[in-house]
Amino acid sequence: MKKFRKVLDGLTTSSPGGTMGSPSCGSAAGTPTAASTPREVDVQETLVSENFQLCKTVRHGFPYQPTALAFDPVQKILAIGSRTGGVRILGRPGVDCYCQHESGAAVLQLQFLINEGALVTACADDTLHLWNLRQRRPAILHSLKFNRERITFCHLPFQSKWLYVGTERGNTHIVNIESFVLSGYVIMWNKAIELCTKTHPGPVVHLSDSPKDEGKLLIGFESGTIVQWDLRGKKADFRIYYDEAIHSVSWHHEGKQFMCSHSDGSLTLWNQRNTARPFQITFPHGKIQKDGRKESCKPILKVEYKTSRNSSEPFVIFSGGLSYDKAGRRPTLTIMHGKAITVLEMDHPIVEFMVLCETPYNNEVQEPYAVVVLLEKDFIVVDLTQSNFPIFENPYPMDIHESPVTCTAYFADCPPDIIPILYSIGAKHKKTGFSQKEWPITGGTWNVGSQTYPEIIITGHADGSIKFWDASAITLQMLYKLKTSKVFEKPKPGEVRGGDLVEEDPYAVQMVSWCPQSRIFCVVGISAHIILYRFSKHEANTPIVSLEVRLQCDTEEVISPSETENHPCFPEPGSHSPQPASPGSGAVEGVKDSIPCLKVKERPVRVPPGYQAELVVQLLWVDGEPPQQITSLDINSAYGLLAFGNCNGLAVVDYLQKTVLLCMSTLDLYGAADPYQRLTRSPRKNRQSTSDICMRGLSSFYSDSKKRIRTSYQSLTELSDNQQSMDMERSKSPTSDHVNGHCTSPTSQPCSAGKPRIPMGPEGPRLTRRGPGRPPFRKAQSAACMEISLPVSHTEESRENSFSRSRSSSVSSIDRDTKEAVTTLQFGESYGRKSDAQPTPCLWVGTSLGVVLLIPLSVPTEEEERMEEPVTMGLGGAVLMLKGSVVRLAFLDLAGAIIPGPHEVWRDPNGPEDPDRPRRRKLINFSPSSSQDSCGEGHLAVVCSERQAKVLLMPSQSCLFVHNITESSFVLRADVVTVCNSVCLACFCANGHVMTLSLPSLRPLMDVNYLPLTDMRIARTFCFTNGGQALYLSSPTEVQRITYSQEMCDNLQEMLGELFTPIETPEVQNRGFLKGFFGGNSQTFDREELFGEAAAGKASRSLAQHIPGQVGMEGMKAAASGVVGDLARARIALDERGQRLGELEERTALMMNSAETFSKHAHELMLKCKDKKWYQF
Repeated sequence: MKKFRKVLDGLTTSSPGGTMGSPSCGSAAGTPTAASTPREVDVQETLVSENFQLCKTVRHGFPYQPTALAFDPVQKILAIGSRTGGVRILGRPGVDCYCQHESGAAVLQLQFLINEGALVTACADDTLHLWNLRQRRPAILHSLKFNRERITFCHLPFQSKWLYVGTERGNTHIVNIESFVLSGYVIMWNKAIELCTKTHPGPVVHLSDSPKDEGKLLIGFESGTIVQWDLRGKKADFRIYYDEAIHSVSWHHEGKQFMCSHSDGSLTLWNQRNTARPFQITFPHGKIQKDGRKESCKPILKVEYKTSRNSSEPFVIFSGGLSYDKAGRRPTLTIMHGKAITVLEMDHPIVEFMVLCETPYNNEVQEPYAVVVLLEKDFIVVDLTQSNFPIFENPYPMDIHESPVTCTAYFADCPPDIIPILYSIGAKHKKTGFSQKEWPITGGTWNVGSQTYPEIIITGHADGSIKFWDASAITLQMLYKLKTSKVFEKPKPGEVRGGDLVEEDPYAVQMVSWCPQSRIFCVVGISAHIILYRFSKHEANTPIVSLEVRLQCDTEEVISPSETENHPCFPEPGSHSPQPASPGSGAVEGVKDSIPCLKVKERPVRVPPGYQAELVVQLLWVDGEPPQQITSLDINSAYGLLAFGNCNGLAVVDYLQKTVLLCMSTLDLYGAADPYQRLTRSPRKNRQSTSDICMRGLSSFYSDSKKRIRTSYQSLTELSDNQQSMDMERSKSPTSDHVNGHCTSPTSQPCSAGKPRIPMGPEGPRLTRRGPGRPPFRKAQSAACMEISLPVSHTEESRENSFSRSRSSSVSSIDRDTKEAVTTLQFGESYGRKSDAQPTPCLWVGTSLGVVLLIPLSVPTEEEERMEEPVTMGLGGAVLMLKGSVVRLAFLDLAGAIIPGPHEVWRDPNGPEDPDRPRRRKLINFSPSSSQDSCGEGHLAVVCSERQAKVLLMPSQSCLFVHNITESSFVLRADVVTVCNSVCLACFCANGHVMTLSLPSLRPLMDVNYLPLTDMRIARTFCFTNGGQALYLSSPTEVQRITYSQEMCDNLQEMLGELFTPIETPEVQNRGFLKGFFGGNSQTFDREELFGEAAAGKASRSLAQHIPGQVGMEGMKAAASGVVGDLARARIALDERGQRLGELEERTALMMNSAETFSKHAHELMLKCKDKKWYQF
């Protein structure tokens, strides 16, 4: 523990080599006088570097770009592979594990070692991996890299250790699962087909062993050739040559018939007794036309042929096969049972499906009970036991991306009663019609950890919806859904609103602010609107109050004081060059003025229990200029105030009296203490619309139309999500975004001469010109799809899609064409002026130029006065300056603890009135001086910008500590959070570093290069919370939660679920004497005898390379314990024994060679010396 003592008189800074401005540099209004402040700040800091460790905890949501599916029918766990190399393993609710291949290659196929606790993955880089699932965090045990052939299909028979691998060349190799080495037994394509065949059969698309005889392997080639290979005799039993390409094959459980699906939309049924022609050919969706010909149909990509004990008719389930003439039909899954044909239409294309059966044996009656369908953007399970085939209710949070996620918020240690209340209200609006049976994927075990507390995640979406999620105990379950679009009138068909700011997704959520104690909720939308909600358990029928605000100002030329930043009040006039300004646009016919972007419902609206809209605040069009999007928001339930800002200025609303208290440009907020010189500019011929410049800090919602990234979720998710390598030389700036050659950041400099720029025509920039009536934005942007790609070349594509960062460390510029945005707001009890002796309500304002302003408030305390008397606001002026845009503001008491904001205790606004106990507002006020009488008056203010963090002592406004967070990058997100019963500042930088700083000393505690690349999706959804946790949107459909607390990392194993549980393998059914006697019984054979090294020899070393897993033997020994570990330990011993035997064999061979060489030389010497006498030597 370290004590930090700083004497206030003459204090400069704690950072070596740094200088701090004197208190006069940010003086508040009024004459500074000596206030009763302590002479020393004595804070005991308990956090050390050992308290921090960064690791991933759990990933929620739908696997992005899924490619493969597998199911273990004994363990009842399911695996999903993705195009980015990820594998999600799901069991019962709470059992959810994410694994990632380091190569990032797409997963082509998954194969469980049924009831063995292992999984084989085949990837697009032609590598096989063996995963150990007997530990809470699966790891790769072995890998096998094919060098000369490409993997196309894999098959692992039940209770076998030999994996069949088909390749693109048409060959079939066999891999030993235990040692992960190739067998010398190979089925070459030219041996499988007849010698007279002149064409190559194509890649292997199917491999399966016959249910009747495991020694018979059925090989399907893409061209339509099917071969049954006798493994013992090493010859083909029969060959089938069909005209249509094959996509899949499925056996009847008796092994006498199999069914194939083809590219022409047909199903063929083959009988082993006669393979000359199909036993049956059907076109399930192909009708006979008037001319007698069949309709052409789409390929049937997969078919499953399953039998049931309760019915003599089998189930035939397949995907695809629809006719081409019906355009626009959705993807379908068809279930044929007897004469009944049921077609299930899907919302998205089908990636893969799998029928779940009661038995793992392929030679028994299958008894199918469900179908798992993996879609491109959804995951459903169909109940086959009911005639109407209902779907099961999905217990996993697979619908996070139901509408693209545009913002997130994370709240840990919430009030314990809020989750049950939200769940009870949300349960009333759940969908119905699901299957009444239990969810069939029930594998694994999971218990609530010992260290759990209420956690809530809030996601905002492009369609204006808000979802509240219960995130306690590293799980995720949706509690409540709120639709903000219901507040507004829907435009009639064909009606085009003149004030629309965006053409599509006008209700997209930009940011949220939630007070869990008062249950007041605020939503900021893309159309420059704010909706305030109150929570009620009762239904209401009330009108929605609408306030309209004109927050628009002319562009000002902003010139920073000096590069030293030490004395912002005294800039050097000679160091600046004035530039022409952009005046207001002239009068134009049909110009939009004083109209909002959306129309609020005027009639009383009947709303169900839950969050009910009370107030809507909208920014207006002014003289043809659209309202700028809101960049900052804060709400305080104790004061009854709502503050928001954008690049034009600041507005404060009294939501209790429904009035606008303040609407002022950022320039006017400074008063006489403006640290900048702002020069008016001469008119310019062609004015660039201010909507083309979105003034927003980098950690906020980017929405500049020039970025040209407002495309639909569907089109964006079709693009690859691969991140390009970051060019550090192009990411040196914290606050400039060069998009298409234009600067869009609040504190950016113009593009340098060497940067790509948009060609300029005689009328100015072509890409940004538009008429006054045209919406400035094409579509609301989804945070799930925004991506930063830092350019590495000066190609036209990089100019269009990249954004680089370059500016000096100073905020000075002689060519700036931007405005100062309000980036951060914070209500709280503070000292509005240096002369104040007691804390009063204040509003702290942070701007994009790194300036912090302090506005004192006068709020009536009595409830009657509060509803009648107006709230007054003063202008305090600038407090301090920092490098880069201000990102976060927070308050600490003199003991170093966080001062919670004042709030109102929740009361139901629609609850029944009690005449004996009238309802009154109950306020909880955490004053800085309430709990620190022994420490004296005052508090600490923590201010973090894109480059720096500073700690101030109030009310003297003296800077105690300063720390330069980064010089080569910039802070995207910063929060003051509690970790291990102490407080720290957590930061996430654009270069991927996650770092923590102690408070108040700003001593670095952790700096981890977590994300090698930074894209806009992560930048805009990354958020910290208390307890050492954070989250971000790792893909357009998944939320990744991480922890930076060593304590939570230590307890993570306890919180994660077990994927493997010891279960006895089901016994083979008794088939009866007669059925077995007449040929129904399956034959078994010893694969070791055929494929082992003794019989088949060794495979060519150049064909495949064995790569041992990173966990190694020590990791497996640690993971294997108890009864579950017996088999693992035995396999380890066998593997070690095999390795030792191999080494012994090599040493023996060397000794034999050496002995032969020695014998040869000895024999030659003997012959040479045979006839010599003794005296001749």
